[in-house]
Amino acid sequence: MREEVIGDCRLILGDCRDILPTLGPVDAVVTDPPYGIGADSSMAKASGFKGGTMLAAKSQYAATDWDSCAVPDDLMAAVMAAGRWNIIFGGNSYALPASSCWLVWDKEVNGHFADCELAWTNLPKAVRRIRHMWNGMLRKGQEERHGHPTQKPAEVMIWAIGQLPDGTRTILDPFMGSGTTGVACALTDRAFIGIEREPSYFDIACRRIEAAYKQPRLFAEPVQKPVQDVLI
Repeated sequence: MREEVIGDCRLILGDCRDILPTLGPVDAVVTDPPYGIGADSSMAKASGFKGGTMLAAKSQYAATDWDSCAVPDDLMAAVMAAGRWNIIFGGNSYALPASSCWLVWDKEVNGHFADCELAWTNLPKAVRRIRHMWNGMLRKGQEERHGHPTQKPAEVMIWAIGQLPDGTRTILDPFMGSGTTGVACALTDRAFIGIEREPSYFDIACRRIEAAYKQPRLFAEPVQKPVQDVLI
């Protein structure tokens, strides 16, 4: 096991099954777990065009086995129990309780991949949606990809975290990948705990989160409202 601390982010290289029991409770779990659909190997092989969409270059992603199987039910239960609030991307791939609040990311795609991604939550609010293009080489703001085939845009993760109740401070991602949840936390002045078992992705996450701390924060300290004099 290896651990890095960058700002308010604690990053742990290891298996979350072993690490979760050593952690105390957090305010929220925000994560994008493996779905068991083989996205690691299929994206590593993808090349060229399909359905009018440029797919990933064959050399862009390393072939790994992180998505060879879905998270087992007992581990998913432990993940959900780690935080009061849960946001779980790909929650439609798991047998999770009914929810009034699904987060819908409309990727504005026009070809091979799904039009939207869904995140299950236990938030007591209505369904929310964001439109953010993530269509092969066409990406809003031309955000850089960092070597993980299912990387989420930082703006989408910042939006998702913004759905959490006020006062949510510490966020855990037990399947950190290339660290986008941690980047979102660094940019919005939240504490973060990230766990990743693949060393190459862990190193990418460390670099990205360190770089995020060098950027301006998205939310400054709240401005104190002036106190009105009592009129007599």
